[in-house]
Amino acid sequence: MKNILLLVHDDEGQEARVQTALDLTRILGGHLTCVDVSIMPAAVGDVYSGAGVAMLLADERERESHNKSTLEKRLAAEGVSWDWVDVVGNLASCVIDTAEMADLIVLNRKLDEFSFPDMRDVSSRILMKTRKPIVAVPEAQKRFEAGRALIAWDGKSSVSATMRACTPLLALADDVLILMVRDGSEQTEPTEAAEYLSRHGIHASIRIIENGVEPADKLIMEECGAWRADYVLMGAYGHGRLMEAFGGVTKRMLSKSKVPLILGH
Repeated sequence: MKNILLLVHDDEGQEARVQTALDLTRILGGHLTCVDVSIMPAAVGDVYSGAGVAMLLADERERESHNKSTLEKRLAAEGVSWDWVDVVGNLASCVIDTAEMADLIVLNRKLDEFSFPDMRDVSSRILMKTRKPIVAVPEAQKRFEAGRALIAWDGKSSVSATMRACTPLLALADDVLILMVRDGSEQTEPTEAAEYLSRHGIHASIRIIENGVEPADKLIMEECGAWRADYVLMGAYGHGRLMEAFGGVTKRMLSKSKVPLILGH
């Protein structure tokens, strides 16, 4: 797990993404690829057709040029290995097209005060197309800490795959908690996950909540606060576009989580 891909775009979530990506690159001893997306304006009716679209795109590219200049100076002083890719198009599509060699993709979970870009949409499309773990960070995130990892275990193949892919990161944690909110649909028990991790030198504790009433995401977030988790690793699954792509628990975690989420398929 060495190749970290960062979505670069001048929006309210960028600082949290950049700092998280830098922290992960250092923690993992990896390489950071910055994908700077100038968003192609959508043509709507006659207003943004032809010359109008060209003007909007020119403005967008100028903003991203200034953004690139600022960030490149910062990256040069950060002491990490990095490279830069400039692309034009849709946020999700551009990341998907450049993510073939990525091990982790850094995005936002949701921009709380801004409807654009819709990071839940972006995250769902990228995750379902690339099948690479994504790190979805709150826009107020100041840094990424790897010390206390909570695995939200539902016994499905998606969380198993995500855990296996992220074993190098989990190995750097001081404490790992496998949390299961039991609802009867589990395919794999948390003890099996703990046994797998132990073979990689990771000693995880297990907590099982027998649940018949409360939404799983509410219980996960409560446990995050009580246990002081630095991040949550969980699986996601889907079968269609946007609002069908993530299950309800995943969508609500993306909307409300106060800690970074590592999501995989």
